[in-house]
Amino acid sequence: MADLTRLHSELGQSIWLDNLSRAMLVRGELDAWIARGVRGLTSNPTIFAKAIGGSDDYDGQFSRLIADGLDTEGAYWVMVVDDIRAACDAFSDLYESSDRTDGFVSVEVSPALAHDGPGTLEAARDLATKVDRQNVMIKIPATVECLSSIRGAICAGISVNTTLIFGIERYAAVAEAYISGLEDRVADGAVDLSDVAGVASFFISRVDTEIDRRLGVDSDLRGAAALTQGRLAYRRYQELFSGERWARLAALGARPQRPLWASTGTKDPAYSDVCYVDGLIGPDTVNTVPEATLEAFLDHGTLERTVDRDTAADDRLLAALDAAGIDLVEVADLLEAEGLASFATSFDDLIAALEAKAVALR
Repeated sequence: MADLTRLHSELGQSIWLDNLSRAMLVRGELDAWIARGVRGLTSNPTIFAKAIGGSDDYDGQFSRLIADGLDTEGAYWVMVVDDIRAACDAFSDLYESSDRTDGFVSVEVSPALAHDGPGTLEAARDLATKVDRQNVMIKIPATVECLSSIRGAICAGISVNTTLIFGIERYAAVAEAYISGLEDRVADGAVDLSDVAGVASFFISRVDTEIDRRLGVDSDLRGAAALTQGRLAYRRYQELFSGERWARLAALGARPQRPLWASTGTKDPAYSDVCYVDGLIGPDTVNTVPEATLEAFLDHGTLERTVDRDTAADDRLLAALDAAGIDLVEVADLLEAEGLASFATSFDDLIAALEAKAVALR
C-alpha cells in the first residue's frame, strides 16, 4: 500500500485531490482525505457542473439567491466561492504548517475568458478578492492570450495555477510569465516574494489518448508519450528554476512554480490504473488525482522516484515519436482547443440547467 505521508516526506511529491462538492464538505469527506495525507485540492468547471447539477445539495442556497434578485450566473459564482472558502479553511492548518507550500485550493476563472487576457486578469483579481483566503490559487488557462494575465496576477500577489498545458514549448512560456511576474513585483517594491506561489498544470492522460489514436493499435510506442513528455517537462523545470536569474528571486523568498500533473486518471483500460501516478513521482512536483485513482494508488501504488529515472530512454522515445510522424506541437494545440471547449460546454450546460430551475422557482 502506498502512503501519502511517505510520498511527500521521502520523495518530495504532494498529492492533491481533483474534486470538490458541497457533500464532501458537509459530510467530512474532505477532512478524511486530509487526514490520509492529501495536501491540496483542484476544481474546474466540469467538477462544479457535476457537483451542482448532479445533486440537490445546492437547491436551498440557490433558491434564496434567486429570491434575493441574483441572476443565474451570479448565483453560481456565490455557491462556488462558498465551497472554495470552506475548502481553503479545511486546508488552512496544513497551509501554515507546510510554510505555505501546500494546502492550496484552486478555482478557475470563467472558461469564456480563455482568449481574453485583460478580462482574465480582471476576473482573477475579482475571484481572489471574493474568496479572500491566502491559500486560494486562481486557475488561468495557458493560452497565448492569457500569458500576460498570469504575469499580471503574480505581480499583484495572486497565487496562480496555470492550467491546460499540453506541450513543452507552451510550458516554457508559462514559466517565463511566472518569473517575469515575480520580477515585476520586485520592481513595484516588494521585498518578500514568499506570499505568492504557482503551479504549472500539465494534462497527462489526454496526450496518450490522442497520440495513441494517431499511432494505431499495433505501435509499440502506445501509452508512452504522456509520461515521457511529463518527464521532459520536469527536466525543463529544473533548468528554468535555476541559475542567476532565479537565484536573485529565491533570495527574496520566491517559490518555484512546481510542475503539477493533472488528468492522471487512466482512460485506456489496457493501462495500469495508477500508471500516471507511479510514472511521475519526484521532488517538487504535485499530482492532482481523482478519487478513484487515488484509492487505487493507496491500494497498490509504488513509492519510487520515477520522474527522472531514465532520461536517455525518454530522449529515445521522443525521437521515435518524431520518426513516427507525431507532431507534439500540433497535438498540444488540438488538446488545448478540446480542453477549453469541454470546460466551456460544462459551464454553459450548467448555467442553462440552473436557468431552467430559476424559471421554475420564480
